[in-house]
Amino acid sequence: MRYEEWEPLYHEICEYFSFDPAEDERAAVIAAKLSSADSTVELVNLISGKPVTVCGNAPCLKSQVQAGGVSGVVIAADAAAGVLLTCGVRPDVIVTDLDGIDEYACDLNKSGTVMVVHAHGDNIPRVQAWVPRFCDPLILTTQARPFQNVHNFGGFSDGDRAVYMAQECGASSIHLLGFDCDDQTVTPVKKGKLIWARRLLSEIGYDC
Repeated sequence: MRYEEWEPLYHEICEYFSFDPAEDERAAVIAAKLSSADSTVELVNLISGKPVTVCGNAPCLKSQVQAGGVSGVVIAADAAAGVLLTCGVRPDVIVTDLDGIDEYACDLNKSGTVMVVHAHGDNIPRVQAWVPRFCDPLILTTQARPFQNVHNFGGFSDGDRAVYMAQECGASSIHLLGFDCDDQTVTPVKKGKLIWARRLLSEIGYDC
């Protein structure tokens, strides 16, 4: 998705959650100073023309994986990577704003898992702590205007952003696991994010 298409949605999101776009921009600049990595070519080669499974972190994920729902290139949204590991599935890509990962992410990255790390106004300390620990393959993303090696594929929360990324990279098909936009057990903020996830996924033809 071109930024010009994404920008109106982004400003709606900022108004909805009272986010400061300037802080998103500051976070992206900090991330870019911490790493010059840009593995987008590797990511496109991994995904283009292939079926993809994007795994969100809803409670239903584990049972869906155990039922044999994972196939093709496996993309984990943040903490979904940990659930996949407990099921014996190694994610090919982890899309994360760094609030749900642990040490395993560094080990996976060293063995070839692509880390797609998102910088936004609320996670600057985590960006500063984690980005220097990752090596190639690594991609930095922002929800604000992209620049240099910091990309914007579209999408807002880790799960819907992973779907946007997979579509942008030319996946032949995208299968969603671990998505539940009707989850009533979440916090009010998370509920707002699920509302937006549903809307954003519907924009590109997917149901949540």
